[in-house]
Amino acid sequence: MRTRHYTQLLWLLHTTATSALFTLDALSFGHTDKLSPNGRGLPGWSLSGQNHNVGLLSDRIILTPPVPGNTRGAAWTDAKVPSSAQDWTADFLFRASGQDIGNGNLNLWYVADKEQIGTNSVYTASKFDGLVLVIDQYGGTGGKIRGFLNDGTQDFRAHSSVESLAFGHCDYAYRNLGRPSNIRVSNRNGLSVWVDDKECFRTDRVSLPSGYYFGITAATGDTPDSFELTKFTVSTSSPSEPGHLNHPAAKAGAPPTLEKLERFPGSVEAVPDRLAEEVRGSEAQFEDLHNRLQGMTHQVANLFGEFDTLQHRILENHQELMAALSSSGSGSGTGAGSGAGSGVVPKDNSVAINEIRRKIEGVEAAVLRIQREVEGKDYREHLNDLKMEVQGIKGGLADHLPDTVAKLIHASAPRMGWFVFMILGFQVVLVGGYVVYKRRRDRMPKKYL
Repeated sequence: MRTRHYTQLLWLLHTTATSALFTLDALSFGHTDKLSPNGRGLPGWSLSGQNHNVGLLSDRIILTPPVPGNTRGAAWTDAKVPSSAQDWTADFLFRASGQDIGNGNLNLWYVADKEQIGTNSVYTASKFDGLVLVIDQYGGTGGKIRGFLNDGTQDFRAHSSVESLAFGHCDYAYRNLGRPSNIRVSNRNGLSVWVDDKECFRTDRVSLPSGYYFGITAATGDTPDSFELTKFTVSTSSPSEPGHLNHPAAKAGAPPTLEKLERFPGSVEAVPDRLAEEVRGSEAQFEDLHNRLQGMTHQVANLFGEFDTLQHRILENHQELMAALSSSGSGSGTGAGSGAGSGVVPKDNSVAINEIRRKIEGVEAAVLRIQREVEGKDYREHLNDLKMEVQGIKGGLADHLPDTVAKLIHASAPRMGWFVFMILGFQVVLVGGYVVYKRRRDRMPKKYL
């Protein structure tokens, strides 16, 4: 079991290192500190509602409120997915709460024309071109996630059985969980849907094009469910336009600089070193090992985050260098020297890249070393000692417990001699009183009529 866990950890580190994703800021929200900088609107998104106003808070969007019922809410991106993002992943967090008999549905849209949808659900939308992922209580299962595709020819609102058009589904009880639910839709090597990091359904025969809009709509009935959104991110493995990328240096307009990574931002404090004699017992050893592996995982995740940022900076430096070379080439001749001198040549980044590579290799070597130590260590001796100690405690209880209980009963039992003495004394007093009464009665003078 432990070997499988460490193998999964190594696989996760390898996957993280080889599959860097770029977040498209123009199509995302909730991945920064606040949803809205001023509380009056969501940047890059349009919100609309029916029978109520969509609530925009600092950490969530309330598409449908707990009251009243029969409301609709929608959130749509202002921009389309860029053409360079052929493979994308949409990841969002939502929460649904309401009465035991509450109802409603949440719809994730990826369509060519968002005006055709508006605040509609899959049951009220007519013709559309794209994908819709529906989350509702269809079939009385307590919750179901279904996927629908349309090429613009099928009228869902007029269809007699929309349920039969679903190409994939899975059961998921999403209501009143007390926590957000995570839905991830990936358009890489086919189409796959994941729920709380568990695969819902997948198909290799569907590949969605770029250039569509993302949107989320919710609708409720007389006993409404409240649908809340806390995060929505769209990421791709292909670098896109600078305006879409999550790159602070590009937004600020400042020239990129390479900094020495003494400590990664957001990293956790290291687990303090302890002597082997201080870690006694198998449980304490496993706890210490778990804490160190967890801290190491956080450090590796922060390391890859910094590596991703560094990759963006290197890409920008390359673009600036190519622009400078092209401008110097076009200004050759009399102004060739001045044109070449005006280009900004970035610093050599190979030292920083080699430093990060050495840190990654060191972390991988440490993980492998810990895995070998844990797999090669035998805990049978500790378990036998623990078993002997438990048997000793059991034998002590079996030997001394009966005598101790008997003494306690004997000490706490009432004394019968004292009780018998009191009864006899009381009877003697009664007999004495009766004798005195008879004598006094016999000495009294007789009265005759």
